[in-house]
Amino acid sequence: MTQPSAYLNVGCGNCYHPDWTNVDLVASGPEVYQCDLRRGLPYEAEQFAAVYHSHVLEHLTPDNAATMLRDCFRVLRPGGIIRVVVPDLEGIATAYLQTLNEADGGDEKAIANHQWMTLELLDQMTRARSGGLMKLAMENPAQINRDFIRSRIGAEMDPAKKAKRTWRNRLSRWGRSTRKQLAATAVAIVQGRSGRDAFREGNFRDSGEIHRWMYDRVSLARLLREVGFENASVVSANESQIELFDSFELDYVGSSPRKPDSLYMEATRPRDAKQTNVGLSRAA
Repeated sequence: MTQPSAYLNVGCGNCYHPDWTNVDLVASGPEVYQCDLRRGLPYEAEQFAAVYHSHVLEHLTPDNAATMLRDCFRVLRPGGIIRVVVPDLEGIATAYLQTLNEADGGDEKAIANHQWMTLELLDQMTRARSGGLMKLAMENPAQINRDFIRSRIGAEMDPAKKAKRTWRNRLSRWGRSTRKQLAATAVAIVQGRSGRDAFREGNFRDSGEIHRWMYDRVSLARLLREVGFENASVVSANESQIELFDSFELDYVGSSPRKPDSLYMEATRPRDAKQTNVGLSRAA
């Protein structure tokens, strides 16, 4: 691995900038380092001036989220900045209640808006297949409230860009798929169709797509403080203490937020924090 830059993007997916150090479980491009984030960040202590992750924390259990944030604390320099972006539970709940009241009048579009907000609140926690009911609504050309949906999820409404895959990525994906199919067949032989379906659903729910927790401005700030950060505060999509952050276009697409339903929060690692007291050593 080459010498990393001073900025780290964790779980970057397809949203990254070449001037950052970008890491993810699956490398979506040549500027992304592939590593198993479940084993910890593969960097030395106090290596980065800033750590950023967007729509990653909600995919972890609360305990695992705290572990990840402690590792972010570990690799940050004293005085370094962490920027965390997650779905905004408060905003989603508020919009749900608003559309609920508006749907009382019987207007067709208001009812469709309420149906979407119900999906936005629940679908990604409860779905049993990739994309869930949200994907069906987004892909439905007859959906009468597409403008409302776009106002909620932004660029996610556009057709997904296919990640670049090397032959190693493709071979790895093929191997995982083949193993899962063989395992599902074995389960079906022993437990029948219902056992096979339960096995497949369990595999999907462990794939990393579902949301295992949600955060609002109070709970996220509390979690950051608990792992050692200070000065946790809500910021906007284009506001940051990270130098030149706007120029990297990680939270913005053109003139619009990439994910409008987000909560943006930044905090700092205290300059006098002791690594021995807070944060985790890198996993082996």
